[in-house]
Amino acid sequence: ALTALLDRPISRIAAVGEFERVSAAQVEAAVGELDGQRFLSADLDALRDRVASLVWVDEAVVRRRWPDTIEIALTEQVPAARWQERGLLNVRGELFVAQARHVPAELPHLTGPDGSEARVAEEYLRMRDRLLPAGLSLAAVELDSRGAWRIELGNGLDVRFGRLDLDARFDRFMTVVAPMLASLGRPADYVDLRYSK
Repeated sequence: ALTALLDRPISRIAAVGEFERVSAAQVEAAVGELDGQRFLSADLDALRDRVASLVWVDEAVVRRRWPDTIEIALTEQVPAARWQERGLLNVRGELFVAQARHVPAELPHLTGPDGSEARVAEEYLRMRDRLLPAGLSLAAVELDSRGAWRIELGNGLDVRFGRLDLDARFDRFMTVVAPMLASLGRPADYVDLRYSK
């Protein structure tokens, strides 16, 4: 009896967080009609799942706020890299938009076969972290359908590693080629490490 008295109709949905890509209208549409839903008996997990399924939502937390409000706290996805032509990867290397309307040009460009997003993102981070102390930036990483790796540095240098021994070839690039390139007056067009031993 007391529960029935406290289980009032929901009168308000409050969306909290900083939104750039997700609109209030999208959240309202995802929540759906709340006619007949009540404060204590509302299925918060179902509400969270519907809101979390929106393209730019990374995380949604749904909670009750006494006496009759449902609060939805959103965290938006943060694009960390471009994937293929128009896709976007988040900071965990997950593809969250396959066909973005706007793709920020300043993001690194990663490409690879379908399903290789996390692997390519992991290699990008590993290589970037080793290149930065040498004063080199990483603009692109590509894994082709045969399993061969290629990178493009921020200065436009194309480096081809091939399919085998990526770690050893990258080490050779860092210890032999990168210092040599720094001493050259003009950068080379590309470096091919596929065949050297």
